[in-house]
Amino acid sequence: MTVTIDKIAWIYIVEGKVLAARSHGKDTYYFPGGKREPGETDNETLIREIEEELTVRLVPDSIRPFGTYEAAAHGKEEGVLVQMTCLTADYTGQLAPAAEIAELAWLSYKDREHVSAVSQIIFDQLNEMKLLS
Repeated sequence: MTVTIDKIAWIYIVEGKVLAARSHGKDTYYFPGGKREPGETDNETLIREIEEELTVRLVPDSIRPFGTYEAAAHGKEEGVLVQMTCLTADYTGQLAPAAEIAELAWLSYKDREHVSAVSQIIFDQLNEMKLLS
């Protein structure tokens, strides 16, 4: 039986680098975001997760869909997939790691091997779109 983890992620790119986060005790980077709470929309989930993890407020009117991707879930047993719905958005405030986030990093395509399987698919698309350096 396949289990799918539903996640919402923020794609934020500046000067050819994409924002990534690393949780405490982990060595892999992820796109910031997280799991939906019951009844939440994609936008509500993203706004809540980004505020909890990065201490900034997304601008609701700027949120746009980027794509949905699926791959084996990093660090989970075989048969567990992650479906990641990615959104772009502007923000207000100062980015800072909070909650379970140990570090924020700006990654280029050469950092692809340091991200999860689903994130590698997204990195490939960002690279094809010439958005990553």
